[in-house]
Amino acid sequence: MCGIVGIVGTRPVAPLLLEALRRLEYRGYDSAGIATLMNGRIERRRAAGKLKNLAAELERAPLGGVIGIGHTRWATHGAPTERNAHPHVSGGVAVVHNGIIENHPQLRAELVAAGHRFETDTDTEVVPQLVAYYLARGADPVEAAWRTVARLEGAFALVMMFEGQDDLLVVARRGSPLAIGYGDGEVYVGSDALALAPVAEHIQYLEEGDFAVLRRAGVVIRDAGGHEVERPILRTELSGAMIGKGNYRHFMQKEIFEQPTVVGDTLRAFTDPTTHRIALPELPFDPTRVPRLAAIACGTAAYAGLVGRYWFEALARLPVDWDIASEFRYRETPLAEGEAGVFISQSGETADTLAALRHMKAQGHPTLAVVNVPHSTLAREADGVLRTLAGPEIGVASTKAFTTQLATLACLAIAMARARGLLDAAREERLARALDEVPARMLQVLRLDGVMRRIAETLADAQSVLYIGRGTGYALALEGALKLKEISYIHAEAYAAGELKHGPIALVDETMPVVAVAPRDSLFEKTASNIEEVLSRGGRVVLLSDAEGCARFGDRVMHAVQLPQVDPFVAPLLYAVPVQLLAYHTAVHKGTDVDQPRNLAKSVTVE
Repeated sequence: MCGIVGIVGTRPVAPLLLEALRRLEYRGYDSAGIATLMNGRIERRRAAGKLKNLAAELERAPLGGVIGIGHTRWATHGAPTERNAHPHVSGGVAVVHNGIIENHPQLRAELVAAGHRFETDTDTEVVPQLVAYYLARGADPVEAAWRTVARLEGAFALVMMFEGQDDLLVVARRGSPLAIGYGDGEVYVGSDALALAPVAEHIQYLEEGDFAVLRRAGVVIRDAGGHEVERPILRTELSGAMIGKGNYRHFMQKEIFEQPTVVGDTLRAFTDPTTHRIALPELPFDPTRVPRLAAIACGTAAYAGLVGRYWFEALARLPVDWDIASEFRYRETPLAEGEAGVFISQSGETADTLAALRHMKAQGHPTLAVVNVPHSTLAREADGVLRTLAGPEIGVASTKAFTTQLATLACLAIAMARARGLLDAAREERLARALDEVPARMLQVLRLDGVMRRIAETLADAQSVLYIGRGTGYALALEGALKLKEISYIHAEAYAAGELKHGPIALVDETMPVVAVAPRDSLFEKTASNIEEVLSRGGRVVLLSDAEGCARFGDRVMHAVQLPQVDPFVAPLLYAVPVQLLAYHTAVHKGTDVDQPRNLAKSVTVE
């Protein structure tokens, strides 16, 4: 969601803050602002809309100063206007905030009764107002900040700057991530290591409940109990080159085309090079004794978990409770004794997924994170980690993170099936070889880019699109519909193909495009029957299948996309690519904001 950056520097910081905010644009936002200290006084510039509006405001009225804070806001409380944009300032305190202050109505009422006047509709404004309240009663800045944080309820990452204090930022986190960066005589803070990558060679991640005081000479961190603590300082793995678009038009396009490489990297990380067998790190549960798995995630990651469910149940004969994290945490879910949780996330900071993990841990169940960001909160709190090697993913619509999650879950399913004595050496070798071939087959699929672009042009005027599939094809249909919705703004729905006749087929007519995800697996004939039902009612079918599957329908479908023939086990990894390309090219044709679609954020760190 929102992006935070702060700098205690030795040079003018406004340009650095603006550039750091640009690196956080992928998170999603609808207003932005920067504040610095100029001659000891807080000066700020804010603008609704994109960063270009803030840049224009800074060009009109430049900011000086060597200390400052910046923010990109995704509106939760209050409209996305300049008045509600961060930083918020009150009583000599400037604050930027990610998250939600849940008890802000009570705090606001208390402060109004004490004579404070509020200028915005946001929950955030209670923070500088409360800090100012304590400052006016004799507290120093650090103590005033500490007392304020202690009274806040909810999820937040906060950075505070004070008038007259050009060597001090105070930061705190509870439920939302913050990282501290170290440079040459400068200290930085950001909600994302990407913001700090070009200026900070070393990164320090704050842990849940941490409160830190940043000065040029160093950083002091206290835990939630007030005790001074040390947190590991790590060399950053990111660089400006890794997060650039290169020669691609959009980050999403670049990330789609990176998939053969990053899927190959991920598979190699879980393969013994001498035996070509799957070799995972030690798991936090015994695969031979665990009675059930819970696969829990949000959005695209949840659909990766659904594919995993089919794999775990078919290969390892292990029942899987697949759940959306935001539902799981509130269902009062009865868990089987010894049940383990697999939590899937790109960022490792998704609020609902983290809450679900904590719910399972609190009941004594082992937890495993499948995550792309190795030092994220999810990775740190889970009992075990399987890291996906997608690299930084900037486009809001997840692509390479999804396929690396699939690659990781495929390896986990094979390893667990072997451990449970349900996979002989010959079949394991066949599945491992099929996985080995995936990067090369992905390259073949990417050569269909032009085909998918032409198909997209025929979908761009559709009011609604249906996606259908069976088995893992159903999970891919769900993912394809999500992709089309989120970046092209075309209504799309996915159904298990066998459910068509139970209602959705009433929507089918000669204006309705139907995307059929139909790998030639054990369910192909069933899916083919459902496609026939659509064709008999005039539906415009876009068929995704291999050569034999496409030949089955000839020219009766509107478009037939011929994918390589592969083992059905690895088909989800390949069939993800055309549904991504279809959504991408449809969005480009419609002229929508592909990398930053409206109302969406990359990492959802609030409920």
